[in-house]
Amino acid sequence: MLSEDDRRRIAEAVTEAEAGTSGEITCVLVEEVSNYREIPLAWAALAALCLPPLLVLAGLHEPVLHGGWSDGTEEGLILRALALYAAAQAVIFVIVALLASWPPLRRLLTPGLLMRHRVGQLARHHYAAVGTRLPPEAPHILIFACFADHRVELVANPAIHAAVGQALWDAAVAAVVEGMKSGEAAQGFIRAIRMCGAAMAKHFPASGPDENRLPDDIVVL
Repeated sequence: MLSEDDRRRIAEAVTEAEAGTSGEITCVLVEEVSNYREIPLAWAALAALCLPPLLVLAGLHEPVLHGGWSDGTEEGLILRALALYAAAQAVIFVIVALLASWPPLRRLLTPGLLMRHRVGQLARHHYAAVGTRLPPEAPHILIFACFADHRVELVANPAIHAAVGQALWDAAVAAVVEGMKSGEAAQGFIRAIRMCGAAMAKHFPASGPDENRLPDDIVVL
């Protein structure tokens, strides 16, 4: 995803941005946050529940139900119908589950809301974990991107949000997204880092030598 030169350029951008502020900037790029294994099962269950009734309404069950040998009794037809219905559900479930397990299709079938939730959840967990190494009052921004899900999250403490406003976050996220789309992920991160660094330098200027409590290197998982 990133070359060694890309990672070096990002680290240099973080170092430069932090030189004018008392805050810290952390960058994380992950390949994927989840394999979404529940998605094939969910689609398979939905198809198994919905398709058989539609086949019955379309009348496609008639040749199967009344063809072949039967004792002709009402009870026999009911039992045969139930058996065929259950078999159809099982076959549909297996076929759809196998098809939806193909990674590109599985990701295509994954709701965007779920992707957004998973990426945001992991970003907040990482932010909280890194935050334990900082004083509570230290301004801290996390730029978190997921390559497979095409999602970017920017997490910061409430003091920074209140001082900077939403417009900066939207612009920084857009810069990373644009970089990912154009194949210039490093440049997208660098633009976002510079935006965040300039805002933090304005509202949280450096009050002494840079302590650099966190590594400047981007974390790639």
